Amino acid sequence: MKSLNPKLIAVLLAVFLAISLMVQVPIAAGRGNSILEFTTMAPVTGPYVGSANPIRGINGGGLPWVLSSANGELQSNGHLEVTVRGLVLAAGPNAGTNPIPSFKAIVSCLSISDGSPTTVNVQTGLFPATTTGNSHIEAQLTLPQPCIAPIVFVTSPTGAWFAATGQ
Repeated sequence: MKSLNPKLIAVLLAVFLAISLMVQVPIAAGRGNSILEFTTMAPVTGPYVGSANPIRGINGGGLPWVLSSANGELQSNGHLEVTVRGLVLAAGPNAGTNPIPSFKAIVSCLSISDGSPTTVNVQTGLFPATTTGNSHIEAQLTLPQPCIAPIVFVTSPTGAWFAATGQ
């Protein structure tokens, strides 16, 4: 059995590495920088329930909610990913369950329009939610430029928030 020439092996290895790098560079270039990563969210409760105290123009859900866990990331290119577990009603006859079949996310940014401060809210489409309050939202959004102090909300289909970034 003949052994391979060490110079040939080195050339083949260099070609393989070059091809690997060329394939990986476009993938990395398509990603945005992370502008917000979170491992917790705050459920709507207390004075934020209902429409009395909206946050950036977004009303709270009509009843208090609880949340087992949440995490997500918002990238500068508008890619949003949010996972919630156990997002369910805290009170009422359906306590401990999620009666809403779909959630969506809203990203709220402070921005600038014609030199003046403004709030810009952009939303995803609907994503399935289980009766146990589990959902995974992944969407591409068009964020305003600049997008200052973003807040991510998990909401009802009509836009009332059940959980927001924070704790």
